[in-house]
Amino acid sequence: MPRPRKWRKVCCLPESNQFGPLDKISESSETITMSIDEYETIRLIDLENFTQEECAGQMNIARTTVQGIYTEARKKLAESLVNGKTLNIEGGDYELCNGLESSCGCGGCKRHKQKCSNKVEPIND
Repeated sequence: MPRPRKWRKVCCLPESNQFGPLDKISESSETITMSIDEYETIRLIDLENFTQEECAGQMNIARTTVQGIYTEARKKLAESLVNGKTLNIEGGDYELCNGLESSCGCGGCKRHKQKCSNKVEPIND
């Protein structure tokens, strides 16, 4: 019996989940599906400048697992860009962070900052 897959902790879902060429009709182009956890490794390593080890700690998985996920995500990005294919971001084995864990460290993400800024203080008349 294979070992059960471990849920990967993801801070935020992407604001847009479909990307592709603007000069092609989207129905006729091929699509590539990137999982949410692949998206998260790209976000953490390439955008937030985390090391693979820091990314693994953030996602609560092994560094070697991050390396494999990141490699697959980069291949999918390259195939989408070079071959003009539509990229869909969906699915995967992930658990969305609620931002309340002390070990999370993602309170600075856009989703959590927005939550805090949406709080309206009462006006005393």
